[in-house]
Amino acid sequence: MEDTNTDHENRLSQKIASILDEIRISYATHNRKLKELSLLRSKSTSPSHFFSAFSKSLIPLFNFHRRLASADRVMPKFAMSFWIISFIFWLVAATAADKTVRFRACQIVSEIILRLPDDAEVSNDLWDEVIECMKVRVRDKIHVVRTFAVRALARFVNDSSNVDILDLFLEMLPLEQNADVRKMIVLSLPPSSATSQVIIDCTLDVSESVRKAAYCVLANKFPLQSLSIKLRTIILRRGLADRSAGVSKECFKLLKDEWLIKCCNGDPLELLKYLDVETYESVSESVMEALLKAGLVKLKNGASIQQHITSNSDTAEGEGVHCPPSIILMEAEAALYWRTVCKHLQSEAHALGSDAAATAGTEAEVYAAEASDKNDLLEKILPASVDEYIELVRAHIVAGPNHRFACRQLLLLGAMFDFSDTSYRKAASVFLQELMSKPPEHEVDNEGNVVVIGDGLSLGGDTDWAEAIAKLAKKVHAAPGEFEEIVLAIIEKLAQPCRERTADCVQWIHTLSLIGLLLKNAASMRFLQGKAIEPEELLQSLLLPGVKQSHLDVQRIAVRCLGLFGLLERKPNAELLKQLRTSYIKGPHLISIEAGKALIDLVMWHGPQEVDRVLSHDIPSQVNCDKKCFVPVNFSDSEGDSNSNVDILDLLYGGFENEDWANPLTSNEDECIYAVLGEGFAKILLLSDNYPSISASLHPVLLSKLIYLYFSDVSENMHRLKQCLSVFFEHYPCLSTNHKRCILKAFIPAMRSMWPGIFGNSGGSPFMVSQMRKRAVQASRFMLQMVQIPLFVKETEAVSENSGTEHPQVIDSIAEVPFECGEEGLALRIAIEVTSFHSKKVAAEKAYVSALCKILVSLHFRLSEQGPIKIMRKLLCRMAECVSSEKDLVKELKRMADHLMTIDRQQDQELLQDEVNLILGKLELDFNLDLDVSVAMPQTPAAQPTRATRARRRVRIEEDSSDDEEDSQPSVVPTPVNTVKGRSQRASKTAAMNKMSSAIRSPIIDEFEEQEEEEEEASNLTSEDSEESD
Repeated sequence: MEDTNTDHENRLSQKIASILDEIRISYATHNRKLKELSLLRSKSTSPSHFFSAFSKSLIPLFNFHRRLASADRVMPKFAMSFWIISFIFWLVAATAADKTVRFRACQIVSEIILRLPDDAEVSNDLWDEVIECMKVRVRDKIHVVRTFAVRALARFVNDSSNVDILDLFLEMLPLEQNADVRKMIVLSLPPSSATSQVIIDCTLDVSESVRKAAYCVLANKFPLQSLSIKLRTIILRRGLADRSAGVSKECFKLLKDEWLIKCCNGDPLELLKYLDVETYESVSESVMEALLKAGLVKLKNGASIQQHITSNSDTAEGEGVHCPPSIILMEAEAALYWRTVCKHLQSEAHALGSDAAATAGTEAEVYAAEASDKNDLLEKILPASVDEYIELVRAHIVAGPNHRFACRQLLLLGAMFDFSDTSYRKAASVFLQELMSKPPEHEVDNEGNVVVIGDGLSLGGDTDWAEAIAKLAKKVHAAPGEFEEIVLAIIEKLAQPCRERTADCVQWIHTLSLIGLLLKNAASMRFLQGKAIEPEELLQSLLLPGVKQSHLDVQRIAVRCLGLFGLLERKPNAELLKQLRTSYIKGPHLISIEAGKALIDLVMWHGPQEVDRVLSHDIPSQVNCDKKCFVPVNFSDSEGDSNSNVDILDLLYGGFENEDWANPLTSNEDECIYAVLGEGFAKILLLSDNYPSISASLHPVLLSKLIYLYFSDVSENMHRLKQCLSVFFEHYPCLSTNHKRCILKAFIPAMRSMWPGIFGNSGGSPFMVSQMRKRAVQASRFMLQMVQIPLFVKETEAVSENSGTEHPQVIDSIAEVPFECGEEGLALRIAIEVTSFHSKKVAAEKAYVSALCKILVSLHFRLSEQGPIKIMRKLLCRMAECVSSEKDLVKELKRMADHLMTIDRQQDQELLQDEVNLILGKLELDFNLDLDVSVAMPQTPAAQPTRATRARRRVRIEEDSSDDEEDSQPSVVPTPVNTVKGRSQRASKTAAMNKMSSAIRSPIIDEFEEQEEEEEEASNLTSEDSEESD
């Protein structure tokens, strides 16, 4: 009977296998083969027999280690057809030891779950078993198994009774390293307040597929109304500016299909109302540009700005708003909408006009006709005349601060008008004088102090407002020197109370803000001469007296104007520089920040040598070239006499040593002296070729300070500085070999400045010391990456005579760097630093040396640098002695020594002292290398066993033995070395002293004693750290 069942099952398995083999060819045969398989099932004597045969037929599919299309065609649909009888089989297979079996099982389970209808009858116990099994597979070490496990659980994540699945996904997402698994998790997350921020964070993922999946989920699961304004703008800002075209296309699809068409009925104005254009102007502008470029902005018949200019019978929008009756006030969204539309039409007309001028014939006529159509449409949208435009802008100004944004958008439209007509230009000039003469808005606080509304620096209290006025003024007064003449005439009237010293702080701020607008937009200092106020009079009667006012806002804007004034001069003014230096040293933090900005700008524009010459303490150039450190600055000197002869760079660098300036302003975290100086010195280093007067020896000092600042806690909240330095560190190493050399010189000083407990650095609690060491190690790896970045040079390709190009072609290529600028030079510097420490080291020194050695073993030597290879082989022996207590590190050093031996082409040839001096001279290192030392690495001490009970007995035997026995049987000596861990320190030292009396000393014992001392120091590591922190 059993044989009959077996034969029947084998025949059934063969038939099923034959059907499965046929369906691998194409999906077209699936329906027909499904009927055949169902017929076999119905004819089967027992469901268990069919299940057994069906399972056996599927087992060969588990042998496909790669995902083949033929295997994937077999599994999903046919497993789905008989899922109820094979579910347990797949769950058992999901726990198999073979990764391919687990992968196929999870694949089948996920297909079954996703294809099941909603009304499928499944027991709760079976579902619970499936969920628990897949939750375990989510943490599988094979990423494809994790992917299908997440896919299987995706159907249950929306169930309120399975909150633990959502928690599991949210826990795994930030820890997952595989992009496919992260993508599957993102696609599986349900829409909720808990997941929206997580999905939006994935728009910054390093993987393009994950970012695309995030935008796909946001489009399909999160309606526009369900997201806050901040989240909407974050999504659009990141997506439209993404570096990947596929991701930006996915974001634009979300913007167009879901938000614009589905939620806003294709109306861009309605979409802008969901984005808060006044707060997120740049995002709204990028949205409009994307829609205009795609041709999705359709102008309605008769829609234009002229609709807001009506007859006197019309009334203005809004109740209680004072507005001329002929003007209908524009909303903020409408103002931004029309500005971007007009700007787009103007740019298209200009591009088409250029194309028409560059071509000829019919094509030129077509381009010219299209450009004419664009210009005609632009004229229909803009106000009919300049007078109507001025009335429109004036109405919004009169309407109050609620319409200030719309007014600024309209001011920017002024650049599209033609002011060649005298009457139009005169009317616009009168209107501009009216704008510039309007005092800033201010109020009085509870203590009676006058507070100016705005930033206190720009005209109107807003940088964007001042720039809009300046653009319109330069458009109206386009002739050379006309803009400066008009503005100086207004300043001459406003400055009268300031000259007579009767002006209050509001009048001072108004006058100085207009001066700042003039100095920022003036083309040259010569255009200021011969006008209503001469530049010298402007400096002596307004700027310098403004710095000495008691009101901080007046001082701040006056210092800013001094910096702008100095940038227009051909040679810096001595009195101006002295005042800026005084404000930098003695002024409050707010004033010192502005003075620091001005001094850095003047140093970069005129050069530090010229600034020092004007300040009357010129130092011979040969002395400056040999300068290796900055002179300390005494900021506590109230008189300032001690700093009168300090160089300008010393003065600026001294700001890093003033700890009172480390804290940013409460009003703006990015405003801090450290941030100003860090950004300024980064620019100076990046353009160091333009400043030959700065000693090259100072570059590593500046670079090490910037690295320290980048990794320190001080810059944690200085986001602008962190962004600036990250861009600087990315570009600095690949520009020149001098920059590479500077990085190598700054490596050791930067590590010394950051490592706690040595070189005068403070320690702290064990936790603080651990964090500081981690930060220093992170900085060392960061500098190593800077060294390994390839150096790019621009090569000019020669142009042949027959070539049609007029200019030579510039090609970027990777250049080889000399050893003193590459990894070989860094390795020698690290090795010399390590060997400078004595054998007895405190805990901080041990950790420091160990960290340096770990960096060293990751460096590579080129075959062409045979000299550094030979020197490194000699230094590795001494390095191994310095870290002999760390067995793993000694092995790494030995492995490096073996590698260097294999690439040493002339092992028998010894180095000459002149060659060593030449190599170390290029590195600018003063080190006495012993050429007689052997390059053989010391033997790694054997590991000590855990049992130490026999140590005492063996030590007694050796103490009783004679010296001759000790010499003749050296094999006895290592035995107590391996077991001495169980002895007391006193017994160990006694045994060592007894061995010193022998005539011939075993080298193994010397190594044993050094090992004992290092183990003793290692045992007291925690206590030494505590003492250092005290």
